[in-house]
Amino acid sequence: MHDDEADSPAAHTPSRLRDRSELRDLVQTYAHGADRRKPDLVASMFTPEGRLVIHRDPGSTEPPAVRAGRAEIARALASLDRYLVTTHLIANQLITFAPDGDRADGETYCTAHHIYESDGVRRDRVMSIRYLDTFVRTDEGWRIETRTLHCDWVEDRPLTA
Repeated sequence: MHDDEADSPAAHTPSRLRDRSELRDLVQTYAHGADRRKPDLVASMFTPEGRLVIHRDPGSTEPPAVRAGRAEIARALASLDRYLVTTHLIANQLITFAPDGDRADGETYCTAHHIYESDGVRRDRVMSIRYLDTFVRTDEGWRIETRTLHCDWVEDRPLTA
């Protein structure tokens, strides 16, 4: 956020507060769609030419995977099918609006649980994720133009129940 944006009168106008709420809903709908295996819903949160950039686990030397367009993004969500269930918990979200108010950058924290079974034991692959987003206002409402997923840490643990 710009140093003066949080305290500026424009930061607290009804329209700016509505924009922040809509961007929060957009990010939460993405998480809901991922967890409920609704790839078309997730893809609809992006502009038609939107990009999803996925950085591998921390320390990986592999280049990020890039998915462009709603069809590719929807197909990328199919990789979650290897898990029994996922839960993406959305936390902090910091938004910075462009001067014209029709574009914004955001950073959203997420703790994602990925439940799977290995050798008869259910396990939880927990990921601390930061989404770095570029949002744009469209005729459909706010949409993600580019989402870059960074994984800060991963923990794999057995489930006891």
